[in-house]
Amino acid sequence: MALHESVWEELGLAPRWVRRGMGQEAAGEAAASAVALETVSGGAGAPHASAAPGDDERKRATPPHAEGGRAPASRPTLPTQPTPAENSRATAPTQPTSAAPASRPTPPTRSTPAEPSSATPPPDDDFAWFDDLPAHAPADARAVPVEPVEASLQTLDWDALAERVAACERCRLCEKRTNTVFGVGDRQADWMLIGEAPGENEDRQGEPFVGQAGKLLDNMLRSLTLARDTNVYIANVIKCRPPGNRNPEPDEVARCEPYLQRQVALVKPKLIVALGRFAAQSLLKTDASISSLRGRVHAYEGVPVIVTYHPAYLLRSLPDKAKAWTDLCLARDTWLKADTDAGAAAG
Repeated sequence: MALHESVWEELGLAPRWVRRGMGQEAAGEAAASAVALETVSGGAGAPHASAAPGDDERKRATPPHAEGGRAPASRPTLPTQPTPAENSRATAPTQPTSAAPASRPTPPTRSTPAEPSSATPPPDDDFAWFDDLPAHAPADARAVPVEPVEASLQTLDWDALAERVAACERCRLCEKRTNTVFGVGDRQADWMLIGEAPGENEDRQGEPFVGQAGKLLDNMLRSLTLARDTNVYIANVIKCRPPGNRNPEPDEVARCEPYLQRQVALVKPKLIVALGRFAAQSLLKTDASISSLRGRVHAYEGVPVIVTYHPAYLLRSLPDKAKAWTDLCLARDTWLKADTDAGAAAG
């Protein structure tokens, strides 16, 4: 015979079922633990503290039916008053009966948000979203023993140098590349822009800065009335794409840098703009942050160097575009000064 709904409430069983069945889903394991503690310890004002643990599990398994309904045959009839035997069982936990697992409902599970995988490669074409993080590899590049570069490298013209880079196997990056990325632009330019290393798009097309970062770079140059084929030459520190867009290793930088040195010697730029933390640290042989390198004029192979953020980083950090514009203005002023000084020396 089913109990009246008011009797369930008087015994405190209906609220307990609500808390166990619904409160657990809303509040998670913390609310469920609190209810279990209340059931065992019999907190102040809890009229159901005398119920045995095994009985409590069976009561939660099947919610009370509406008034006038009939209880299922498999559910034991609950006494309206606790018996002395039940009082004695309430003082010590008992093991659930063998029938309890069959009738016990599956507790609700909480969905845990999936953590983003750190091993997932970035969607764009370069590494510059780490621009403001400290680095360690470039500063050690000078100490890495590498095979000596033939003296003839310093006498190669553009075509011979491009062929040498295309056939290069001086480091393990050659094993997984699709194309080497030599460089592009005006080979007699005043401006030379140097990035970090090719990304996926660059590796596929064999040209630097061809993805979304490349489009932003073109806009940045246009704001200075420049273009990648007009008084600008663009190259990278590394000519092959590192797997997974990882940062190049120190030995890879050391083995590839002679090609960049020869490019600088051939272009004879009046200004170099280092795009991104890794490019700046590789050129300047430092592990300083890009924030500390910005706003000053450095030098590489006797050429003034201005450090700014990589375009790929700016795509993810829009507020730093204003800082990049400040860097470009400094680069323009440095270029104009160098051009003026060169004219004065020639006159």
